[in-house]
Amino acid sequence: MSAPFSISADFVAERNAQLESATLEDYHALARNLARRGVDTEAIVDKVMAFGVAIPTWGVGTGGTRFARFPGPGEPRNVFEKIDDCAVIQQLARATPTISPHFPWDKVDDYGALREKAGAHGLAFDAVNSNTFQDQPRQQLSYKFGSLSHTDRAVRDQAVAHNIDCIEIGRKLGSRALTVWIADGSNFAGQSNLTGALDRYLDAMAEIVAALPEDWRVFIEHKLYEPAFYSTVISDWGTSFAVAQELGPKAHCLVDLGHHAPNVNIEQIVARLIRFQKLAGFHFNDSKYGDDDLDSGSVEPFRLFLVFNELVDAERRKAAGFAPAYMIDQSHNVTDPIESLIQSAMELQRAYAQALLVDRTALEAAQTANDALGAHLALKHAFTTDVSPLLAVSRLRAGGAIAPIQAYRASGYRAQKAKERPNMVGSSAGIV
Repeated sequence: MSAPFSISADFVAERNAQLESATLEDYHALARNLARRGVDTEAIVDKVMAFGVAIPTWGVGTGGTRFARFPGPGEPRNVFEKIDDCAVIQQLARATPTISPHFPWDKVDDYGALREKAGAHGLAFDAVNSNTFQDQPRQQLSYKFGSLSHTDRAVRDQAVAHNIDCIEIGRKLGSRALTVWIADGSNFAGQSNLTGALDRYLDAMAEIVAALPEDWRVFIEHKLYEPAFYSTVISDWGTSFAVAQELGPKAHCLVDLGHHAPNVNIEQIVARLIRFQKLAGFHFNDSKYGDDDLDSGSVEPFRLFLVFNELVDAERRKAAGFAPAYMIDQSHNVTDPIESLIQSAMELQRAYAQALLVDRTALEAAQTANDALGAHLALKHAFTTDVSPLLAVSRLRAGGAIAPIQAYRASGYRAQKAKERPNMVGSSAGIV
């Protein structure tokens, strides 16, 4: 049996050789422009090269909606093949050095072998994710009416035990954080005692927090709606913050860009959580109407930039407790997931680089003088700067591809995986 196909370093180098001269020419032109603005371009390159965001293992498979899922060719059939796909994203884009697994979806018999597999690709494990929003085969009790906030203590105990099991798996993988999202809520007014449901959740989460190793954190993820359309137990950042405060210093609030009410000022939420030392990190995606899980930066790149503006501000002033974890959380329904994840990683790097270009002295002066337009233009000047050559040079120096998606397509990786991993089923209904 032949070895699985992989993209060789020589292939990437050959592709880069065709683009390197023009890329460096564009980079030096940008560097001269930025020098006139007092910006050290090389310092920005170093920071971009150090930036990293986790890839979720479920992200390399084709997603779906409530109505249908259309599998793509060469989808990974297990977590080991998911790691192979994650490795390609890191190989080409050089911005995704970690993986975030989900259990029981990624359950295996030998977690040492799983960690060794990731390590062979130069990858490490980020936060582990629990699942109490689905019933699994041979599961004793159902989560149809909730998990950590269920009225039945036995169901809550089952959900708590699963989260503690995820912590133990994470320890074996080298993770130091657990992300908890629950689908608990109600669909009818009067269906649930709104205070009682939150109290039960807090009691259950306290047990999970007590099981965390000393150097671990728990990330509390909120979601405005879906699947509970009348009320959701952890529905907004205020509830998440209050819960994190009550659970203590190991509990922090995760910000998913799609999990907010329409037109909510997400960058202000980020600033508040930083101020109170409760920002866990991010699940990056984009949205148009609700929790659409679109590719990062595909709809509202300015909003993404404004979020990173707050992050860079906190980084510069060395805000207390500032240690955000970054992960991409998207559903790729009509694109090649590897391509979408590469593009999203590049857009996150772009937003970070642009935020690093903000003239902080000019911005603060305008804010102090109540010069509203002047302050806005200080941000727009950074946002409208095309940092593409800077990002390309960052990838080149890190051993990645100057043009990652073009290199990926030219490699034939997807076609090769389609041969190695034949589709098991056709289209199907439901989110997977």
